[in-house]
Amino acid sequence: MTNVPRVRRLVMQHGWNATAYQLVNRGMAHWFSGQGDAVVGYVRKHGVYVVAGAPVCAEERLDAVLAEWESYVARQKCGVCYFGASGRLHTHLSVCPGYSTVVLGSQPAWHPAHWPEIIAGHASLRAQFNRARNKGVVVHEWTPDYATGNPQLKRCLRQWLRSRGLPPLHFLVEPQTIVNLQGRRVFVAERNGQVVAFLNLCPVPRRKGWLTEQFPRGYDAPNGTVELLVDTAMRAVAADGSQYVTMGLVPLSQHTLLPEDPNPFWLRLLLSWVRAHGCRFYNFGGLDAFKSKFRPDTWEPIYAISKEHHFSPRSLYAIAAAFSGQSPLWAVLKGIIKAGGQEYLWLREKRAAITS
Repeated sequence: MTNVPRVRRLVMQHGWNATAYQLVNRGMAHWFSGQGDAVVGYVRKHGVYVVAGAPVCAEERLDAVLAEWESYVARQKCGVCYFGASGRLHTHLSVCPGYSTVVLGSQPAWHPAHWPEIIAGHASLRAQFNRARNKGVVVHEWTPDYATGNPQLKRCLRQWLRSRGLPPLHFLVEPQTIVNLQGRRVFVAERNGQVVAFLNLCPVPRRKGWLTEQFPRGYDAPNGTVELLVDTAMRAVAADGSQYVTMGLVPLSQHTLLPEDPNPFWLRLLLSWVRAHGCRFYNFGGLDAFKSKFRPDTWEPIYAISKEHHFSPRSLYAIAAAFSGQSPLWAVLKGIIKAGGQEYLWLREKRAAITS
């Protein structure tokens, strides 16, 4: 990870995509342009270079950087897919021949200046804030230096990860960010002096905004804790003049409103099946509902753009492998085993309660 300071400098200068700062996370490989003024973050899976969002560069250099980068990929005899593409990259590639575009979700976005008005009209959210406060929850912003590697944050993160249906995901949702929080903002919820949840933001420099990277909650976090964290963070960045906040990708979101579905028929069938039956491993609907209740100003579609005439199952499999960090099939199998073990524990506890 010796390239991280160089990557960070380029991201802070040119980063427009919401996921641009994710390029500094562990596990990300980097390619730099010949002029040294652009960087691409990627992982290579199953013969496909899966790019994190878009090349980070000046807008006027995008054509040249794409040509240089894709020439490099071609020399490796691999395919390339841009996951999380939006804005200028989507606009540019959507009119270029030889690319295929699909939609895999959307992300909610706010102008922080609108936040007080949103909350003023949302009594149920205010009740959630009060519920957490009445349980003794207080939220403070920690400096990145103090938060980095903090053992209480580590404990909270471990508890949260244990509660997930699937093994930890990586790539653009890397959970192990507290090892280096430079450049981020960290808001921590405490109760009786103990950390019960936290939220960290990473910058979206060219949009004068922030991405809520994660909001883990521990076992002892009262209801309303995460909502109170979000409220505190939103008000803090609004006070600093930020113009954009997103909570990041909601896979398979029902809020992706497009004139027509660009996905091929096989992908529409697959995503419908996952939406209907995948909640055992990942609560797509719950995540959608949770982020929706904060009443976003807009929902931004999240595209995957592959350099092939028709989006292929290989590209989708490579994206899944990028996020799982392993074979997607093996990840699902581990999720099934974990879910089975959890259901066995619940059943045993239920029987014990009945017989006691």
